[in-house]
Amino acid sequence: MGNAAAVTEQTFESEVIKATMPVLVDFWAAWCGPCRTIAPTLEEIATEYAGRLKVLKLDVDENQEIVINYRVLSIPTLILFKDGQEKARVVGAKGKEAILREIEAHFAA
Repeated sequence: MGNAAAVTEQTFESEVIKATMPVLVDFWAAWCGPCRTIAPTLEEIATEYAGRLKVLKLDVDENQEIVINYRVLSIPTLILFKDGQEKARVVGAKGKEAILREIEAHFAA
């Protein structure tokens, strides 16, 4: 998985909610074609913004409680969390520039 590590219901609070830096969570599934399409883009973002942004992947099939809690209705959905709160949401397979346009303001400094 490279720089985008996995997160689960068991690790979500410590890895996302209590994180000291912004966290971009990729809600995905192995059977989702568009999810696989954007995976390399998310790896690029994880590498380029290392130290300023953490990128994590959450398998929707294995973590239904979080999917329901955050009302994720379609995948891929990317949610940016900062200080434990949702700050931005990108739904669908978007290009790198479109993803960054939605999230960058919340962690660029």
